[in-house]
Amino acid sequence: MAKYRFDQIAINSTAKKKPVEEDRFTYLGLEHLDSGSLKVTRYGSEVAPIGEKLIMRKGDVLFGKRRAYQKKVAIAPFDGIFSAHGMVLRPKEDVIDKEFFPLFISSDYFLDAAIKISVGSLSPTINWRDLKALEFELPDLETQRRLAAVLWSMNATMDSYKELIAATDELVKSQFIEMFGEVKDNRKGLPVKRIRDFAECYAGATPRTKVTAYWDNGTIPWMASGEIHLGHVYETEKKITQLGYDKCSTKMVPPHTVVIALAGQGKTRGTVALTEIELCTNQSLCAMITDNTVLPDYLYHNLRGRYEEIRNMCAIAEGRGGLNLQIVGNIEVIVPSVDKQEEFISIAKQSDKSKF
Repeated sequence: MAKYRFDQIAINSTAKKKPVEEDRFTYLGLEHLDSGSLKVTRYGSEVAPIGEKLIMRKGDVLFGKRRAYQKKVAIAPFDGIFSAHGMVLRPKEDVIDKEFFPLFISSDYFLDAAIKISVGSLSPTINWRDLKALEFELPDLETQRRLAAVLWSMNATMDSYKELIAATDELVKSQFIEMFGEVKDNRKGLPVKRIRDFAECYAGATPRTKVTAYWDNGTIPWMASGEIHLGHVYETEKKITQLGYDKCSTKMVPPHTVVIALAGQGKTRGTVALTEIELCTNQSLCAMITDNTVLPDYLYHNLRGRYEEIRNMCAIAEGRGGLNLQIVGNIEVIVPSVDKQEEFISIAKQSDKSKF
């Protein structure tokens, strides 16, 4: 295998334009890219995006350079414009096969190296001047072509499984509606309560990241927003010290509590998870500790099936809009008897088992 600098592998296209009204239909922001998927499934903006955007061409590889730890890479599905917080990359085909190129950019081999050179604390960003100097080993072109054929076949299989999982989730959602109806019409005439009426809601906080005493050798699990996608949280990537806990306003969250992401790009905002251990969270997560009238598993599956509805409860501006404690507290939930909640939970859990 030969070693190449990244600027020998890829072209960083920096052509930009100031969007006009019709550009809103072909706009891709970082919020449209999903971690772990090269496919773009949503796009566009209600109004013309503000500020200069990158010009993209169909087939370009789009890379989220801001918050690169989210690992957002996708293939442009059409000509259009892309967020200035990303990069538009094209392969140098004398070094890297064009079919292998997007797989290379989305690989942990590339992304882990790129993330290490991110700069900034709140929204770490990758600069081209640093990225272009990174060196990577590549096999010869013929080997790349063979690898691409195998990897794209695997990718198609993974996409098929994702579609099956999505269909299973829809079945659970349909079962819920069949049993209890929907809040908007409440055709079953069941009790409807706001979350604030049956749950204590609070957000967490983040100890100062530059103070090593708050983080080094920490023992208190601290949940970040991105970990909401775990669904059931049995462990956290980071832990804080008792001093870090005492020096910020985060709170402990009991095991088996529903948490919801208040902010975040991609699919993060509006996503829910269940804690399976005692932990604390950052400020972009809201814990909902229910009373004895609402079972945590019931609330989890209820809100999980209403993702798009909840996500759209806030004003969205280029993906930076967010939920807040007041919005979450005002979400209305159908509250059947505990026996009926348990019946639905049993169905939902069986569905989850079928996925695994």
